[in-house]
Amino acid sequence: MIARQSQALLAGFMAAFALAGCTIIPPAEPQSTPLPPPQEQASESAGNDQAPLTYAALGQSVYVDGPRVTPLEVLEDSRCPMNARCVWAGQVRLHIRIDLGSGSATREITSGKPLQIADGSLELVEIRPDRVAGGESGGVIDPGTYRFGFRFMGGL
Repeated sequence: MIARQSQALLAGFMAAFALAGCTIIPPAEPQSTPLPPPQEQASESAGNDQAPLTYAALGQSVYVDGPRVTPLEVLEDSRCPMNARCVWAGQVRLHIRIDLGSGSATREITSGKPLQIADGSLELVEIRPDRVAGGESGGVIDPGTYRFGFRFMGGL
């Protein structure tokens, strides 16, 4: 009987000791990086051959090295949250209006996939803010906080 109680007590201590090494890590809070103001042009790195990014908010028209672009609606934001591990990075799809000297058209653009327009290509390069899993918003981004970084390559 004493041996059985000793074994139970020893098993209890071993379980407590094993569990003491486990911990729950709370989700990381996103680091607050300020959103670029609309129409800000920012070069990604000095000396590269790429055109700078031009940022726009939903409903705001900006010139992107030639064409005037207006993001109208977020159709999809399936980007992997910054505090998660995903098999697929995801994408953002936007409904945009493109104004050229010859007229205006509405098109769909997908992040990372250049869209051929006029004599060049328009690319949705950067989307801010990053998505975050969980938290108060449940991972949903307020449409008013989106900033889209566009680049136009081509032209004369």
